[in-house]
Amino acid sequence: MTDQSTSIRTAPPRPSGRDYSLPRDTARAAMLRRQRISSIGKHTLLIVLSLIMLYPVLWMVASSLRPDGYIFNNPSLVLDTFAYKNYTNGWGALQQPFGTYLLNSAIVVVGAILGNLISCSLAAYAFARLRFRFKRLAFGAMLVTMMLPIQVLIIPQYVIYAQMGWINTFLPLIVPKFLATDGFFIFLMVQFIRGIPRELDEAARIDGAGHARIFLQMMLPLMKPALATAAIFTFIWTWNDFFSQLIFVTEPDKYTSSVALRQFIDPTGQSDFGGLFAMSVVTLVPVFLAFLFGQRFLLRGIATSGGK
Repeated sequence: MTDQSTSIRTAPPRPSGRDYSLPRDTARAAMLRRQRISSIGKHTLLIVLSLIMLYPVLWMVASSLRPDGYIFNNPSLVLDTFAYKNYTNGWGALQQPFGTYLLNSAIVVVGAILGNLISCSLAAYAFARLRFRFKRLAFGAMLVTMMLPIQVLIIPQYVIYAQMGWINTFLPLIVPKFLATDGFFIFLMVQFIRGIPRELDEAARIDGAGHARIFLQMMLPLMKPALATAAIFTFIWTWNDFFSQLIFVTEPDKYTSSVALRQFIDPTGQSDFGGLFAMSVVTLVPVFLAFLFGQRFLLRGIATSGGK
């Protein structure tokens, strides 16, 4: 028998000097500290930018409580005096109480919301689920209408509405909404419906349901996020609209709130800026509440429609 020598493996020599590597817990704590510092810096920057963006609105609120002589002389947000009379005087400064103009805006907004929800949802269902000739051509034409500015369409619209006797009424502001004229909401709802599985439609057809029943009982309940998004956008855009409402409504008793605010400024005389800012704050409250309570529906509708 031959003796087999076993090789002795020696460990590699340790490097001379002190080991400066941090323990795992210490490195983790340092990483968390850096992340916390970075998060604090980002949030601080966002807060500063938010205050810069909100400064005009906050200044308007502060100016609504200042006398006219101090409004443009003081850019700060700190109030030295409280002119509460700007609200009471501004409410009755025009030919009609300002509540009349708010009511006119509410009528136009409600009609526009109903029109967009009904007509745009029907058009979106047709583009997303039905098959008909020239479907792609019609869908492309609908997308092109989104690129046309209102200034291009306002003159032919005015001529048509004048011949129909609709000038100085709310009809030009409401009736077109029932004809699916807002291509943005149609496109939004088409993207949402395309994300709904077609197997649901097929199962409903097997049970004998037609397009009307499928749309009313199945599609509309599933389209709540998209419908809420369309309603919120329609409310904000219609409430803040000035150009078209100024063109089609000419009598002061039918003015909306956005058009009535213009009456506080008199180019030939003294303007009531205190009443203007006060009623601007009153007009801004419904928009703020609509966005505040509808924010989660708005984000959900945009996220689900954009990801389909």
